[in-house]
Amino acid sequence: MSVRSITVLGSTGSIGLSTLDLLDQAGAEVEVLALTAGRNVERLAEQALRWRPRVAVIEDESLLPELRERLNGSNIGAAGGPSAIEEAGALGADWVMSAIVGSAGLAPTLAAARVGSTIALANKESLICAGPALLAAAKAAGGGVIPVDSEHSAIFQVLQPDAPERVLRLILTASGGPFRTWSRDEMARATPEQAVAHPNWSMGAKISVDSAQMMNKGLEMIEAAYLFSMPPNRIDVLIHPQSVVHSLVEYTDGSTLAQLGPPDMRTPIACAWSWPQRISWPAPKLDLAAIGKLTFEAPDEIRFPALAIARQALSAGGGAPAAMNAANEIGVAAFLDRKIGFLDIAAIVSDTLEALDRAGDLAAEEDADPLEWAMTIDAGARRAAAQVLSRFAIKG
Repeated sequence: MSVRSITVLGSTGSIGLSTLDLLDQAGAEVEVLALTAGRNVERLAEQALRWRPRVAVIEDESLLPELRERLNGSNIGAAGGPSAIEEAGALGADWVMSAIVGSAGLAPTLAAARVGSTIALANKESLICAGPALLAAAKAAGGGVIPVDSEHSAIFQVLQPDAPERVLRLILTASGGPFRTWSRDEMARATPEQAVAHPNWSMGAKISVDSAQMMNKGLEMIEAAYLFSMPPNRIDVLIHPQSVVHSLVEYTDGSTLAQLGPPDMRTPIACAWSWPQRISWPAPKLDLAAIGKLTFEAPDEIRFPALAIARQALSAGGGAPAAMNAANEIGVAAFLDRKIGFLDIAAIVSDTLEALDRAGDLAAEEDADPLEWAMTIDAGARRAAAQVLSRFAIKG
């Protein structure tokens, strides 16, 4: 494979670290245009000195002087602020890893789509908030979107896109997270430390809490609907605690195809990097004999209501998915700050969506700029969620 130019949006997070580690282990020849981070200026500077990008960007502008000091004499550009992150996405790299967590990843990912980059998409919120617009922009500019989430990567690898009428269902697998066997009463007393202790995957705090409440799977259902043009009633979730089968596609003839692999994000990243080819790297090998057995069970939507909330948001359409995502971010942040209980997160999301729906604030605006519209929905949902949150805040 010839030298490719790349940008890593969110290079200091778990996906960004895995991306750079994979490229290093695979001996990939790359020209790095940009690396970006939120606040981890020390790690960003270390990465920049190793990978020599044209520019390193820190979202928190107050940390820009420190970044410049750490890069002094390196001839590596330094920039700060959300607009600089968006500009990094628009540099026209051949391949862009979109790994910023949260709605902050939407603007730079959409910018990358508009200049025709191939986007390795790990930022759920870009699809949740503006999926159709993002995919249309990428197609119009001659680029593309390859999913990096292990579930969507699995479907991407085994789906026959030229014959959608042959597909009966997409089945997303879920580990069940750390609270898979917990009662509602036990989950009500869960701490942030318990919620982020995922049994299989190493992820950031926000994503880990989403996994613990299965909101991540709700978000992934919405992603799958957009990515694979699949109606909600043909997307299901299956609990699979071993995290070996990453997702399945059921065909009308009774065949069900699955993609299997160890729970290591570098594998779907490798797929996104080299597709439709495959690259060699010292990947962890799947030893089914050592694993012994694979088990599956239906999800419990009473204990994990986030799944039902996401289905309703997907069916409602318009701004509902983006509003759900924003309200969830508010709820997760409050839980991690110990302001609310674990079960309150889903309740806040549900109440926020009901309030916005009653007010008529979720209707789609057909002629609106997709980014501006998504940000308007996002901001309104955050304000509404903050008001709802005040009713749940823990006293003490």
